[in-house]
Amino acid sequence: MADTSLGEKRDREPSTSPNPPPKRVKAEESPANDGITVERTEETSTQADIEMAEMESVQAANPEDETPKESGSGKGKGKGKSKGKEKTKRDARKRQEERPPRDPDAPKEPRLPKKQTAILMGFCGSNYHGMQYQNVKSTPGLPEQKTIEGELFKALVAAGAVSKDNADDPVKVNFARAARTDAGVHAVGNVVSLKMITEVPGIDSMLDKLNELLPPEIRVWDLQRVQNSFNARLLCDGRKYTYFFPSYLLIPPKPGCSLDRALKEYASSISQEVPYSSDPFWDVPDAETSSSDQDFTRKRAWRATPAHTERLREIVKKFEKTHNFHNFTVTQDPKDKSNLRFMKKIEIDEPAVYGETEWIAVHLDGQSFMLHQRKMMFALVMICRTGTPASVIDKLYELDRVHIPKMPALGLLLEYPIFGIYNKKVATAKEKIDDDPSDPQYRLPLNFDKHMEQMGEFRQKFIYDRMRSIEDRKGLYDAWVRSVDTYGGPDLLYLNPEGTIPEVSKMEKGEKRSKPFRESRVFNLTTFAADDNQKLTAEEVDVVEDEMQEAEG
Repeated sequence: MADTSLGEKRDREPSTSPNPPPKRVKAEESPANDGITVERTEETSTQADIEMAEMESVQAANPEDETPKESGSGKGKGKGKSKGKEKTKRDARKRQEERPPRDPDAPKEPRLPKKQTAILMGFCGSNYHGMQYQNVKSTPGLPEQKTIEGELFKALVAAGAVSKDNADDPVKVNFARAARTDAGVHAVGNVVSLKMITEVPGIDSMLDKLNELLPPEIRVWDLQRVQNSFNARLLCDGRKYTYFFPSYLLIPPKPGCSLDRALKEYASSISQEVPYSSDPFWDVPDAETSSSDQDFTRKRAWRATPAHTERLREIVKKFEKTHNFHNFTVTQDPKDKSNLRFMKKIEIDEPAVYGETEWIAVHLDGQSFMLHQRKMMFALVMICRTGTPASVIDKLYELDRVHIPKMPALGLLLEYPIFGIYNKKVATAKEKIDDDPSDPQYRLPLNFDKHMEQMGEFRQKFIYDRMRSIEDRKGLYDAWVRSVDTYGGPDLLYLNPEGTIPEVSKMEKGEKRSKPFRESRVFNLTTFAADDNQKLTAEEVDVVEDEMQEAEG
């Protein structure tokens, strides 16, 4: 299931309780190949983080209109100032040097009041290079990439919500996002916070003006006044994602394919049989020699049984609570505490038919997600389709390294972020002012409740319909599962009747595998030309992969 933090590293002992593990905040999300943000990881905040953010946002005389000022002496515990503040000053000096000199005779623009604001928005990520704004000045020589935040910031500047003095860098207005999605990944709900001008002469509704300036695949649901210390990244303490996939992925491997032979040979070596050997889908004449087109037509007509749904629900229970997800992300050290994640709840919808294909939705409610946690969906689907015991997931949390591939990015969707601790704080503050909307400190809780109808219409038109169209035209999921079934090496032999990790499947750091599982980046794509109706074959997958490599130089 993607997008994809500030502060220094804080090491703590891993927690074995079902409560959320201790969290740390990192300087910036690192680049990712999928939306699941997060993302060297995208972290949530503790109450201590909130208090720290508030301390750093002590206001000047007019707290509603002035930019937050730094508090404290700037001294660290030892000698001199902290590295973080030194870097902030260096960055400020650099921006000052890059700024063109002001014409002393030019009239100054009137300073309009700025207020800390949360922008509630949604977008279809197709044709965008991810969520996060990319400053071309910091990457000279590289082409400018179109991003969601880039389009949003241009609209804010054009509408006058960001002054011309601040129009060259979102950092100047304390720009932050709750969740970073990667290239092509969608979000029905996300939150961006910044210090913005909310009332501009000649504009009756800033909300309407922004939506007028933005392309239709990017929508602003609301502009909400928030507390001056609010930071969308630091104060986000939960995110909800959905992953969709066609139910036919649960059909067992095709008899005679490389994966089928490898799993059967390993099962035989431990005096076992694979649990899927008698599946009725393949119990037809010439099943082993049927073409991929013939198989795809039958797969689209296939329907999951209640037993499949219950099996999926049994497996996802293994992902809930706190675990070491090092095998489900990219990490150099399985013992790194950042691999600990708390999954509050994962739910499986009943299968639903759209057109000729049946789809299944997996809803993930967690504190934070890691780079490439689409690997969780791979484990879910492959454990189900091969009859592997769900207990193998417990083995995957152990320190042995194994390779878990990713599911296609096409099915990943950020539903919305959650601000539980902040909303409790707002509720407490409202009680102190007798819930009086006229009080300058009055704030509303931050959620998407009143926008759900609009968001549902947007989700259907710009995300679901496009997702299903791509699958119908390109057969992307079928191409993906066929690419998995052509692998006959040792990397996936943990999909066995005992639910154990064979020694041949374990990977050493820096090891060059003799027959590694190779993933094609084609399955990270969520955009194809509207007139491209050619089904993805193994040959086309190779061609697209070569084109992507050439484009990167």
